This record gives sequence, C-alpha cells and structure tokens, in this order.
Amino acid sequence: MSIEEKVKLVEGVFDQLDQQIAALQNATSLHCKWGCGKCCYKADIEATILEFLPFALFLHQQNQAEEWLNNLQETDSSICLILNPTQNGAGLCSQYKHRGLICRLFGYSARTTKYGKPELVTCQIIKTEQQENFVKAEAAIEQGLDVPVMSNFYMQLHSIDFELTREFFPINVAMRKAVETVLQYYAYR
Repeated sequence: MSIEEKVKLVEGVFDQLDQQIAALQNATSLHCKWGCGKCCYKADIEATILEFLPFALFLHQQNQAEEWLNNLQETDSSICLILNPTQNGAGLCSQYKHRGLICRLFGYSARTTKYGKPELVTCQIIKTEQQENFVKAEAAIEQGLDVPVMSNFYMQLHSIDFELTREFFPINVAMRKAVETVLQYYAYR
C-alpha cells in the first residue's frame, strides 16, 4: 500500500472520530476552554508513527519535510513541536488539521473499564469548570450515549499498518519517524 493510500485511510479514521466527537460535544455541551492547550504541555504524550503520517506527507508536499526533520532531530524538548503558545484561537496547535490521534481523542473519548463500560477521559479543567455538564455527560454515557472509545480507534489504525502502530514513542519522536518514513518512501520513487 502506498503512503498516499495509508494517509487517506488514516484521514478517514480521523474524520470518523471528529464527527463522533462533534456529536458528543453537541449532546453534552462539553468543550475546551478557549485558548487553553494545557493538555499539550504534558511531557509524556506518546504517539505512533502512523498517526503523524498525514502531517509528514503534508510537510513533504509543502517542501518543508527536511526543515521539520532537522527541527525534530535537534530538539531535546518533550513538549510537542506543533504547539504554538503564541497562537491566537481556540487552541494552541499550529497544525490542528494534522494533529495526531491522541490529540484528537483526549477530552472527548472513553476508555473501557474492566467491566466493559465506557468511562469518559477528559481533563481536570473540564471536570471542574464544567462540572454540571461533565456529570450530565457521564450519566448520558452510562445510559448509552455513543462516545468514541480510544482502543477502537487505535485498532482501526493498527489495521491500516501494523508496523507503523506497533510502538508508541514520545510525540516528537513519533513525528520525526513519520517524516523519515515519508522521506525514505519518496527517496526511492
């Protein structure tokens, strides 16, 4: 399967997730605080190579892959290099369209408990500043409101390419490896 085909499939998974998250947000009124991005500052965010393949292909198509690769190789920061704390807007992601799966899932998805029930995974800010909506959301999920389940989306990516989803890396390493994968692919074409 070509890189372009893989990216198209990954983007399809992302589109499906984005639609489910929008439906969840509409049903629960949960939302991120304008300009927050606090979750992006976590130092231990991990991702797979495949979830950043769309970003890497975009960089290649924009002739920016080498520059990004150099930046990713030179950084010793564990904070995501896509993060732009000076950006104005709802969030701080400078590549929102190309953010990874973990970035899409956090806040508006669920993990499955040992009893097989979905449990909302969100941030402390949403839990405390939107407590009423959060409690309503938990109750609605318990009553059967559809919520994206993290493991289901990782399995969808896994079915696209086992090798590129086999291992989780610190987010900047995952991005670097995705860019390297795209550059290596096109070096031989």
